[in-house]
Amino acid sequence: MTSEELERYNRQIALLGEDGQVKLKKSKILIVGAGGLGSAALYYLAAAGIGRIIVIDREQVELSNLNRQILYTSSDIGLSKANVALRRLKELNPNINISALSKDFDESLAEEIVPKVDLAIDALDNWDTRILLNRACVKYKKPLVHAGIEGFYGQLMVIIPGETACLQCIIPAKPHERRPFPVIGPVPGILGAMEALESIKILTGCGEITKGKLVLFNGYSLSLTNVDVKRNPKCPVCSHLFP
Repeated sequence: MTSEELERYNRQIALLGEDGQVKLKKSKILIVGAGGLGSAALYYLAAAGIGRIIVIDREQVELSNLNRQILYTSSDIGLSKANVALRRLKELNPNINISALSKDFDESLAEEIVPKVDLAIDALDNWDTRILLNRACVKYKKPLVHAGIEGFYGQLMVIIPGETACLQCIIPAKPHERRPFPVIGPVPGILGAMEALESIKILTGCGEITKGKLVLFNGYSLSLTNVDVKRNPKCPVCSHLFP
């Protein structure tokens, strides 16, 4: 690492060690979604020094995004979220390599990108794409950090294929989705920051990963509840990974 990097990251090097920081610098991650969850996760992971970040989001910035999507400002309305995210994150940390794709995350992209990354983050707002990302991560045995939010509530789950339940184990059928769904701005920020924290722990081996649990966040009461989750031995996605 350069002297500039040693100074930039010195507060976390005190916890991770230089070896841990080098692991982050050598890591390559995929973040699908650059909205409320993605804004927070991207900002913290870029600041932490993840060496290579791929962000995918096909949408443009809208005025109604700005109560929660902290990567964007009023002057960005109408612009590609992925492209604005790339520019803003490079301003935050010019040491990292960021690729931005302003397109849908589909089967083709999943097959192209997921095998090449160390970890993927679900920062999505729709279940069709979540199911696709979960399936691709299981297929290529890549850790997946999932979060979802609505209103004052959120959930977080770490999926380690071959060790834990996958997303489809606990949610076998696509949930009902309402559009647009209500959300208090800080909630996706909190869950996105939690996704970033779990990702850093996975990549560095530092800390206890919340494997085998669904973490439920209640913003009304400001409480966290850990629910044990078990794999479905008949899951059509991940059951083949277990004896």
